[in-house]
Amino acid sequence: MKNVPNTALGDMYRKHIELILAKDIQGLLMQYADDALLISSFEKTPKYFQGKDQLLKHFEGILGIEGLETEIAFWAETENPKTLMIVEAITLKAPEGEAKMRFADSWVLDDEDRIKIHFAGMTQYPDGTVA
Repeated sequence: MKNVPNTALGDMYRKHIELILAKDIQGLLMQYADDALLISSFEKTPKYFQGKDQLLKHFEGILGIEGLETEIAFWAETENPKTLMIVEAITLKAPEGEAKMRFADSWVLDDEDRIKIHFAGMTQYPDGTVA
């Protein structure tokens, strides 16, 4: 992980990536509110995942990820409400081979510092096309 600031949200982001690398789906789910909403653009059409049962289905897709590397290109966070907006350059190894992408992720946290809303945006897809 490169360019992650030493803040509470920076620590939470680092933990998030570590949980992905460890394939610890239950640990990831603990970072989310029970009724969390994740909106994903990974498949070029919006996908909505509400609640931990649906989030579980989304996170099962990470089981094939190996060698995830992230480099933060943009980082912004606020305290009230607690929010995070990042743009990341991603490299990973999947069963199909190495992939390079760019993500634009945003989190809105609840009062217990759990992710309430997660916009999981892909701005550059593995095939090189741009959203």
